[in-house]
Parts: sequence; structure tokens; C-alpha cells
Amino acid sequence: MSLGSGRCHYHPERSGLGICVECRNVICSECTTQFEGINRCAKCLAARLEKVRKLVARNDWSAGGVLLALLSLAVLYAGFYGLAGIFSR
Repeated sequence: MSLGSGRCHYHPERSGLGICVECRNVICSECTTQFEGINRCAKCLAARLEKVRKLVARNDWSAGGVLLALLSLAVLYAGFYGLAGIFSR
């Protein structure tokens, strides 16, 4: 459906209520979901949710993350060992 038709992109027999801010399609009241105060269609809202899930799923341990953690522990251990040597004299 074109933007100027005023008909729902997903339901051409229905009048459009608003425009999805993501895909710019005209959508009816059944297709409209307000998220963060903004109209979005179900397709665009699902895509946004998928992006959020991918960001959350990236909190895994990579080889670089493990190496950085081990290096940090070594620096802390050396620091505490050095301080213990200074104060034991």
C-alpha cells in the first residue's frame, strides 16, 4: 500500500490509523502497537525485539575475555604479593 492511500498495509480493507515509524507503512488499529509512545507494526516490533535478544546473548566468554581476566588476576596477585613483601620487612 502506498503512504497516501490511507489503507492498512496488512489489511487493505481497513482504514489506516497511523504510520509505523520503522517501515513507514500505514497500519490499522489492529496492527498498531505503541512501544515507547511510538506506533510500530508487529513486524518491526519483532525485529526490534530480536536485536535486543542478540545484544543480551553476546554476554559470553570469548578467548579474549578469558585472557583479559587471567591477566587481571595475575596483575592483582603480583600487586598483593609485592605489598606483602614490603610490609613483612
